[in-house]
Amino acid sequence: MKQNTRGSSETQIMAEIERVTGIIIDSAEDKLREMPKQPVKSVIVAMIGQLQHILFPGVFEGANISKNALHNASYKNRISVMLEEIYNDLCVQISLALRYDLKYKDIGQNEIEEEAAKITHQFISKIPEIKEKLDTDIEAAYNGDPAAYSKAEIIVSYPGIYAGMVHRIAHELYLLSVPLIPRIMSEYAHNVTGIDIHPGAVIGKYFFMDHGTGIVIGETTIIGNNVKLYQGVTLGALSTKGGQSIKGVKRHPTIHDNVTVYSGASILGGDTVIGEGVVIGGNAFVVRSIPEKTRVSVKNPELQYKNNNISTHLELDQKEFWYYEI
Repeated sequence: MKQNTRGSSETQIMAEIERVTGIIIDSAEDKLREMPKQPVKSVIVAMIGQLQHILFPGVFEGANISKNALHNASYKNRISVMLEEIYNDLCVQISLALRYDLKYKDIGQNEIEEEAAKITHQFISKIPEIKEKLDTDIEAAYNGDPAAYSKAEIIVSYPGIYAGMVHRIAHELYLLSVPLIPRIMSEYAHNVTGIDIHPGAVIGKYFFMDHGTGIVIGETTIIGNNVKLYQGVTLGALSTKGGQSIKGVKRHPTIHDNVTVYSGASILGGDTVIGEGVVIGGNAFVVRSIPEKTRVSVKNPELQYKNNNISTHLELDQKEFWYYEI
């Protein structure tokens, strides 16, 4: 009797699995009719790895490469081959991505591929500029972090540099109006580093994210030169309840040159402008513009200590706790 009950149960679950499978397949067929084929994430991630080798020549090789070897004909050929591979792969991925832009909806495949080749050519020409900006970011990290032993250590291990590299790549594609691919890149970096930078954000030179984890930078953020952010900083919007109706509207703050924002601070709103040389203390919540050379802090915290059921309150001195030397 038990065996019959078990056999009946197995028959029922197999029938249910078959029913659910049918629903999923039918639903997927409907969506595939509506959606064009999308870019392949694994190919895009592989391109990021190749670009990392190109942007930091000699650093990520299996063996140490001397300065003289960088000018070696075989090494130059290797870089050329990688660039050619990136060009070919990116052409294909952009041609797939362009189908997600409504203005290409009724365009023939040959024209799509021609446009993809043109965009890829423009991106390749921007690689030296991306490298130049990344070099300034490494300089800022080395000068701003006493824990850094070398620039090589920063390049190979700092999550802020990796996230910044991916952002500078994705941003150029964003400026070229490439759909999907910039966001795939930025969300991959977000997953790897815990740093969330929308590819639309404009970021100047000598940008340093110290520790980096939990930093969020929104799409319409503008950041000047020599800006330093600590972990947990949010450069965000006051509200996104308008949804698609506020697409393209300046929703995120503008940060001028030589600004430092300490951990946990939130700076919100498209009309919020942080002036040059401002220092914003940890956990500050800023929704209004701040004039240049201002120091911003939250009200002094009061700490409570308990020892043998005796409570002691201590209010920290403003100069001691919130005004940093940088």
